[in-house]
Amino acid sequence: MGYDIERFVGYVNEGLLCSICRDVLEDPLQAPCEHAFCTACIHGWLVHHSNCPEDRQVIDVSLLRPLYRYMRNDLNRLQLHCKNREYGCEMVCSLESIDRHERECEYSQISCSNAGCTVQIERRNLDGHLAVCEYRSRECPNGCGYTILSVEDTQHNCVAELRTELELLRSEMICRVEEAKHEMESRLDSQRRHMVQKESILQNEIEELKSQMSRMMSDVRSLMAAERQHRQELEQAELEKREL
Repeated sequence: MGYDIERFVGYVNEGLLCSICRDVLEDPLQAPCEHAFCTACIHGWLVHHSNCPEDRQVIDVSLLRPLYRYMRNDLNRLQLHCKNREYGCEMVCSLESIDRHERECEYSQISCSNAGCTVQIERRNLDGHLAVCEYRSRECPNGCGYTILSVEDTQHNCVAELRTELELLRSEMICRVEEAKHEMESRLDSQRRHMVQKESILQNEIEELKSQMSRMMSDVRSLMAAERQHRQELEQAELEKREL
């Protein structure tokens, strides 16, 4: 959707009008056939069509290009009224700078910044409205430290608010203690399981060492028995040698 042509001062060249909405080009793109469109207009058109709305030549989104530089320069130099003219703004500036002006225009209609307030007000009157807005917040004058809305003044009770806050803090503390307790129990269970596992591993290693020692002792006894038999055989052989 382009800029309303009625906002412009002086003559606007036909080539600077969108071929779809017929308003002055906004964020323009150009087809290979050199017809120009607002970006939003041509994208919306190509959802349902595949040709140029002016000469019916086939076009695709990928074929769209930025406007020629000389046309962009002509477009940016056009002079137009601020969109807030109906509210009293008399500013006339170039199309190139209109967005910057309108973002800061004192006649722009903006929303009140207080939560819950639906008032739309001119930017220049915002401070005055905030001073009297029924949704403005302030610190309780009785010293409880709470921030209250003006509409809640008659309902605010310091003692009740502090009691509620105390209950919330108490509940939060209980929850945190329970969480810490569960976490500690979980860690202890994990350490206990780890120790039991380690104990089982150590016990198995001890049994394996006992088994190895038993086999070694058996081997030693076998070696000693073999040594005795060998000694006896040597002694017998020595006796037989002496007899011969």
